[in-house]
Amino acid sequence: MAKRESFNTDFKRFFFRGLGILLPSIVTLWLLWQAFSFLLKTVASPINRGVQWVYVEVAPTIAGTDALPEYVRGKPATDTEKAIPDRGWFVKGNKKQSLEHFRARWNENPWLGAIGLFVAMGLVYLAGVLLGGFFGRQVYARIEALIARIPGFKQVYPHVKQVVDLIIGDKAMAFNRVVLVEWPRREAWTMGFVTGSSIEGARSAGGGEMVSVFVPTTPTPFTGFVVNVRAEEVKDLPLSIDEALRFIITAGVLTPEGQNKPLSALDRTHPTSQTPTTPSPSQP
Repeated sequence: MAKRESFNTDFKRFFFRGLGILLPSIVTLWLLWQAFSFLLKTVASPINRGVQWVYVEVAPTIAGTDALPEYVRGKPATDTEKAIPDRGWFVKGNKKQSLEHFRARWNENPWLGAIGLFVAMGLVYLAGVLLGGFFGRQVYARIEALIARIPGFKQVYPHVKQVVDLIIGDKAMAFNRVVLVEWPRREAWTMGFVTGSSIEGARSAGGGEMVSVFVPTTPTPFTGFVVNVRAEEVKDLPLSIDEALRFIITAGVLTPEGQNKPLSALDRTHPTSQTPTTPSPSQP
């Protein structure tokens, strides 16, 4: 008769099973929300405040205070035109108060907050157009060289730039082959990325065609080692760069679908641990 599991054991088993199913989706949504909130607070909000200030300064000047519609100007009070308007945001003669009322009207429509994001995207696009050309790159290179001398900034900026260029730079990723190499010793296979042909000195020392292989470290694949291996000793793997990076970052926990094999199915019997066969009496 099978032993009945207790409620505590049953609860923990199904609780952690449900947690394993739901946690990836929850963490993904949380990260996306944090990224969206960061963009709204640090990018869109300052731009929106600038847009509001420019509109309050420019609209009455261009259109004229009398030409502004009533829902903008508001109904003036009977005693003075400088009183707080009933409906609109414009307060004649008081730009500070007009700006406060305009921001209040702005906040009544949450969708207006996206204007800052669109303006930011437009500014980034214009920066790409201006700095993407030959002369733009030359000017920005000079500016970059100046700000790279600032203490504190120069210790961080080069590394951040390398990572950004690797991910979204104009140049293609330096490696496109996932391979296995026997490193750091024979019969110990390490995953790496071929970066190209090796230098002449390595080819002379190796006595043949050599390739450079970048061996990333776990869990930060942007750091690692470069080893020079004979081209014929490199074993190609049927993996994409993304699949290989996930495997390395997670220390081999996340394996590509169809590439993993249950540990219980592996032959874990060491040759030296096998029981020797007793020879039969008929054998010499």
